[in-house]
Amino acid sequence: MTSVHEDLLTIGAFAARARLSAKALRLYDRLGLLAPAYVDESSGYRYYRAAQVERARLVALLRQLDMPLARIAEVIGAGDGEAARLLGAYWADVEARIAGQRTLAEYLRGRLSGRSDEMYGKYAVETVDVPERVVITESRHTLADELPAWIGASLGRLEAAARECGGVVAAPFVVYHAEVSMESDGPAEACVPVADEAAARAWAGRQGRGRATGVRVEPAARLAYVRITRAQVAHPQILAAFEAVEQWLGREGLEPAGPCREIYFADWATARPEDPVCDVAFPVRAR
Repeated sequence: MTSVHEDLLTIGAFAARARLSAKALRLYDRLGLLAPAYVDESSGYRYYRAAQVERARLVALLRQLDMPLARIAEVIGAGDGEAARLLGAYWADVEARIAGQRTLAEYLRGRLSGRSDEMYGKYAVETVDVPERVVITESRHTLADELPAWIGASLGRLEAAARECGGVVAAPFVVYHAEVSMESDGPAEACVPVADEAAARAWAGRQGRGRATGVRVEPAARLAYVRITRAQVAHPQILAAFEAVEQWLGREGLEPAGPCREIYFADWATARPEDPVCDVAFPVRAR
């Protein structure tokens, strides 16, 4: 090395200062998170500057948070204030995921310990007859983590469109044509009942294919349902509500006559966690 590079550290010396292994430093280089300041072309030896120690330690700490590589690159490439904001946003996502997993674990513990009847017993199942309705719809294949945002956005779009279709005549609902989870993507179908079928079909004819919009006639049906609060809409609490209805159907000699649905009858934005907002329902018929 020439005198130009006298301020550089060998990978061993730099690893000692950064309290990391040479193997970790080679990994960070390969991942594009921390490149050496200089690589000797003849020997392939890596050299680092002392000023890179803080970045190396930061990368190591962020990896301990299981932060994806792309997010680490964003954080270390941002200014101090923005980097702190990015870290805060990432950790809020982690805490939300852990909270959901904690609730799911408690739900599964109840099932596996034979307390299913106790869980389902807090739901009162009722039935209601609903008439035939014209609905404008928007469908999407979506996984569970994207579902809440899509429901809010799609129903908002459809309720706005309903002004062209004679107005909304009943509570909006979401139909699940197949399971929506982190492994299964449905599809789900957002539906808004409207007054004017001809206007609804004209509206549907003006829509592009980007959001899979449409119009159809929802047949008259008897629904078996349980009413749940805003807090209970969250996964996995809502699973217990669906299962409570299914268990009740078995006891009553009934079976589903169509896909399950969530009927949203309250203002989600202003509802408190304990406020009823949604009916979890199945169309039913005698066996």
